[in-house]
Amino acid sequence: MNKSIRNAIIIVSLVLILPFLFLRSCVIYNPKAENCEIVNAKIIALRAGPTYDIQFKTEEGTTYYINRGIESGLILDTLNAKVLNKTVTLHLPKMIYGPSKHIAQLAIEDQVIYTEF
Repeated sequence: MNKSIRNAIIIVSLVLILPFLFLRSCVIYNPKAENCEIVNAKIIALRAGPTYDIQFKTEEGTTYYINRGIESGLILDTLNAKVLNKTVTLHLPKMIYGPSKHIAQLAIEDQVIYTEF
């Protein structure tokens, strides 16, 4: 095979495969506790977000979310009573660029309030 054709095949393969691998690594599916970063944060506000997400705002100003939390059966008023102005432990799946904002597990002390594990 001609060297220029081989190089062209390699370049085209890389152009097609690398974006696919990168985008695939940005999708969270079936998170595991050992693949998460654990963050302790004080929740100062929570609200229903778009697409039935539940968003949590921390004292530092960071917003985390439970994907489709309302569809999962979580009740906003109940969560508000449990976590507002309290320090919670969040398990956040690790991504290529760092921890995601997606909450895989939410706990207060030893009580797990929500988990995907």
